[in-house]
Amino acid sequence: MKQPTLLQIKGKLIVSCQALEGEPLHSPYIMSRMAVAALEGGAAGIRANSLLDIRKIMETVDLPVIAILKRDYPGSDVYITATLQEVDELMEACPPMIAMDATHHTRPGKLQLPELIAAIRARYPELLLMADIATVEEAHQAEILGFDCIGTTLHGYTEETKGMKLADENFRFLKEVISVVKVPVIAEGNVSTPEMAAHCLELGAHAVVVGGAITRPQQITRCFVNAMNAAE
Repeated sequence: MKQPTLLQIKGKLIVSCQALEGEPLHSPYIMSRMAVAALEGGAAGIRANSLLDIRKIMETVDLPVIAILKRDYPGSDVYITATLQEVDELMEACPPMIAMDATHHTRPGKLQLPELIAAIRARYPELLLMADIATVEEAHQAEILGFDCIGTTLHGYTEETKGMKLADENFRFLKEVISVVKVPVIAEGNVSTPEMAAHCLELGAHAVVVGGAITRPQQITRCFVNAMNAAE
């Protein structure tokens, strides 16, 4: 199961179909139609948040889903699949892959990352695990812990990397991560143009995740409005 899934997305685009509560497109039905649009456009996989959205998407399209569950916990800034409870909930839909925050930040609950990975492997041995990381050190540690692939998802979104972008210095961070690990590296985070996505593959990324540039119309609209306002 593991190898075919990784091969299916190799060199391809994964579209992140997410809309949080309070956002205009927050709806399992709408996210499932986003997934259909992504499939028709040639995407090879979907990244999605919440059990309801994931179930609806998996019922609607025959593409591998990278599942996550975002949940805030007091006293911790880890919110992407933070505990074993989120993993258990997501596995009700049986996605082939689950992504989780693999930063060095303190997790909520009793299990920190090494113990959490061990518990997941014991409970779901066929499940692919993707490490969402923000630093090169975290990528190296994720490989040691046995993650199947590593995503640059959180680079720029943690306190240590705040303000940084994946494309900074000609994708220096992506190149460094690829150079220090042997597992597949998935480029994700502010990949906003087709040219950027293609360049990530040229640099050695296994696959590329694009979200807001495709599936968040309010964000896309804002880019146009800001550019037009600046031209006045």
